Amino acid sequence: MIRTGGAYRAVEILGGARLEVRITGADVGKRVSVRRLSGTGIPGEKFTDTVGVLTSWNDGVLLITRRDGEPVRIEESSLVAGKVVPAAPARRRGPAASYEELARVTARGWQPVESERLGEWELRAAGGFTWRANSVLPLGDPGRPLDEALSYVSRWYADRSLPPHIQTATGAAGTQELLAAALEERGWVRAVSAQVQIAGLAPIADLDAAVDRVRLSRSHDEAWLGRYKRFGTPEPHILQVLESGPSVWFATVPGEGGSAAAIGRCVVDGRWAGFMAVEVDPAYRRQGLATAVMTALSRRALDEGASAAWLQVEADNDGAQALYDGMGFAVHHHYHHYRHGPSL
Repeated sequence: MIRTGGAYRAVEILGGARLEVRITGADVGKRVSVRRLSGTGIPGEKFTDTVGVLTSWNDGVLLITRRDGEPVRIEESSLVAGKVVPAAPARRRGPAASYEELARVTARGWQPVESERLGEWELRAAGGFTWRANSVLPLGDPGRPLDEALSYVSRWYADRSLPPHIQTATGAAGTQELLAAALEERGWVRAVSAQVQIAGLAPIADLDAAVDRVRLSRSHDEAWLGRYKRFGTPEPHILQVLESGPSVWFATVPGEGGSAAAIGRCVVDGRWAGFMAVEVDPAYRRQGLATAVMTALSRRALDEGASAAWLQVEADNDGAQALYDGMGFAVHHHYHHYRHGPSL
């Protein structure tokens, strides 16, 4: 390890290549790729590579936040190589979109009952129904020091008998790795994480699916609400959130006895169509009903001028991941809800 000009330079010859640490504390906030000694003692596993945003470099320890939001702490003394890399990896498919554009579009798909601006942050509340409508969306500067802003957030949610939550994102240009790291330093805990995935809309609308079984409506009914298992009694604030959005459509596949075999919800907003609440009764699975719901809603969204699709899915939902991957969806970024105090 060689120290020059305040920066560490670890130099090693590996397979004829010269490895150097070309990053310093001045690169905090940038996306980096580093190689370090693994220290596992396992034969053949001499090095470990990490790619993500350098969120801090203090007291000989680097903190790198990976694309999925997981923080990795690395001892400076273990570094073998490091460099700054492009802000976001090249996407393999899907429409072009900035993080801020998608954040605003997805927020309009789950609108709160009440909101307030705090600088460029938006505080949102809806009686506790959905994380997205009951958290802060921080798209910029809160207009005051962070600790002061967080105190205001905590008071605002306490006044509404809700625990404070802040939604952050990682893994794309312009996302909030630094804010996420700052929240963790202050005792905020990541409560839930998921992915925002995007795709072209036309290929979904072109799928060979049983769309004749799908009924589309501007409103939900008892069968639809009975299949959506995210609440008990559908109170007014829940219905207000479900009905909110620029152009909302509800899809239902009728089942036996007046029940719903499958449901879905779509919000059309300019060039975007957002898909959510796609659920299938276990008794009707493996009949292609989720695909039918997605296809029917896509065709209606195309008729309204949309060309791109988005959805949000938890990373460990393997069934949904397989379905959406087959439709051409790919991860754009990850989002996380941090809480301070009890969970919803």
